[in-house]
Amino acid sequence: MTDLVLALDVGGTKVAGALVERGGAVRRAVRTGTPLGDAEETFAAVASVVDEVLAGEPVAAVGIACAGPVDATAGTVSPINVPGWRAFPLRDRVGELVPGVPVELAGDGTCMALGEHWLGAGRGSRFMVGLVVSTGVGGGLVLGGRPFGGRTGNAGHVGHVVVEPDGEPCTCGGRGCAETVAGGPRMVAWARQRGWQAPEGADAALLAAAAQAGEDLPRAAFERAGRAVGMAIAATAAVVDLDLAVVGGGVAQAGELLFDPLRRTVAEHCGLSYLDGLRVEPARLGGRGGLVGAAALVLGGPLGDQ
Repeated sequence: MTDLVLALDVGGTKVAGALVERGGAVRRAVRTGTPLGDAEETFAAVASVVDEVLAGEPVAAVGIACAGPVDATAGTVSPINVPGWRAFPLRDRVGELVPGVPVELAGDGTCMALGEHWLGAGRGSRFMVGLVVSTGVGGGLVLGGRPFGGRTGNAGHVGHVVVEPDGEPCTCGGRGCAETVAGGPRMVAWARQRGWQAPEGADAALLAAAAQAGEDLPRAAFERAGRAVGMAIAATAAVVDLDLAVVGGGVAQAGELLFDPLRRTVAEHCGLSYLDGLRVEPARLGGRGGLVGAAALVLGGPLGDQ
């Protein structure tokens, strides 16, 4: 019996796959862009990655991380940034490609948190939230050492904690969510609206470089984003009783530009005694977090016993 599992990480910009050993080592990995056409065109990219990763090698199980919303019970996905997939039966369709083995599906935020808990910054934590601060703000929960998806598999979407009740409209239909403040494109737009002179196509990386160079508006954008993410973490910690928040994603690569206001805000908002010692750490797995977490879904647990 093989100890290898197939891990997939599917989002609006990439489809990644890997063979992962029981201890977490990646044997072979493949990545391609996500075609945003109709449902079958998008799935064809998934099938291609599966074929290339497997190359005829047997696996014991398949774990899938996918952008959400997901329905983990039904095995369907409706990612906001993959318009061709609405209630798309991803779990069953992947199962047809790899017949005869278990297939598990979870949201990419849950898998990022699970991957960091297993092999990254969350090792040893029992109650943690993982956040991906990038184009949007995603997240997932590990509670009692186990991934917690809630009723449908979408628990942990802390990017939709409201931090500005009268703020900008959000893609979720609400207003003032943390994502509307700390998502990379939103940060750039906020700075531009206030007079930041940036070239066409400027992104969060360019905003970070300008902030590092001392430009006031980019620095203010990161201060504002850090406070928004800190407020979302503090609210989540108070509700769920956490000991750790792990923060990754492209915006988080700006380091202390984001983490300094983030940690200050967490400290300001976590006055309850049971939140003493709540830590905030940068993610360690980078872009591998979702794949590692997808593998962990099917490797079983507790993960510390692997």
